Amino acid sequence: MSEIVISGTGLFTPSESISNDELVAAFNEFVTRDNQRNAEAIESGEREALAESSAAFIVKASGIGSRNVVDKAGVLDPDIMAPRLPERSDDEPSLMCEMALSAASGALEEAGLEAKDIDCVLVGASNIERAYPAVAIEVQNRLGAGGYAYDLNVACSSATFAISAAMGAISAGTATRVLVVNPEICSAHLNFRDRDSHFIFGDACTALILETKDSWLSRKPETTDVYEILGTKLATDFSNNIRNNFGFLNRTRPESVGSVDKLFVQQGRRVFKDVVPMVSKLIVEHLAELGISTGELKRMWLHQANLAMNQLISKRVLGRDPLESEAPNILGEYANTSSAGSIIAFHKYKTGLRAGDRALICSFGAGYSVGNIVVRRCT
Repeated sequence: MSEIVISGTGLFTPSESISNDELVAAFNEFVTRDNQRNAEAIESGEREALAESSAAFIVKASGIGSRNVVDKAGVLDPDIMAPRLPERSDDEPSLMCEMALSAASGALEEAGLEAKDIDCVLVGASNIERAYPAVAIEVQNRLGAGGYAYDLNVACSSATFAISAAMGAISAGTATRVLVVNPEICSAHLNFRDRDSHFIFGDACTALILETKDSWLSRKPETTDVYEILGTKLATDFSNNIRNNFGFLNRTRPESVGSVDKLFVQQGRRVFKDVVPMVSKLIVEHLAELGISTGELKRMWLHQANLAMNQLISKRVLGRDPLESEAPNILGEYANTSSAGSIIAFHKYKTGLRAGDRALICSFGAGYSVGNIVVRRCT
């Protein structure tokens, strides 16, 4: 099988950012108003008063400091607490497509390629903004790429699963260069009125280009931040501990439209308890299958959901507390951007390694799903 490399990466970051203090101020104002509206029920014991949030609580619970969003005003309005985005005509690019094109342009430039050089486009995201036509086909069309395109959804593992699919396409000869884009508009499926999760998500879009090593070398590229993929390993195990029940069948049950389960819901402690050993075990087993010791691992670009979770996974894999450079995190700036998170970490912290150094990209989330990509720096 031909050696396959990640020859370029790109990132789109929304221009609007929300700090923990701003988010907490809006949330606490909502809490005050709701408690006032329901004062009698609270006094009689029919209903519990809502509790306020705090920036300190957010940092302690997650390590998150801020997040970028596609619409700040709607999220911070206590009467709305959700993004407000104007509906676009069918002739306009969709928001996800627009984000993907921006991230893709950076990846193409870094790889030294043009859109016409791409013959497969994969859009992987935790939520796709419409059922059809596929956003990936729209991206392919507006980008000017050839070949074929399709969407896939494996929640927070959508990017790594898409990388595995891209490798399969190149290995099978159905594509030569694949663009993987991950437009995540997480603020649209987050319940900003839920104290336990209102701070978790942010919006972003990442892009990666995969091609054979020979194809990359033939262009004599100047870039040195190129990684050969040594292997992928995927795993899934069904769980309801992270769930979103929004879908086209909701209209058949109008009495439940708008209920909280149509947004992101999770049992955070159960997720932590289940996912940490599942991910740690998969990483260690995968490295062993590839003949790589954990001590050879120079960097881990892990899914960016929770700082404590990443630190514990890293410790279990390495057998010691990781250095910050070994398991970089972007939670302070970006929060959890679902499938884009591990790729943002890779994009921003792929420099500094030496030729031959081994590292990994790893995602994990709803499903449960885990995707592991072991890589080696080329030059």
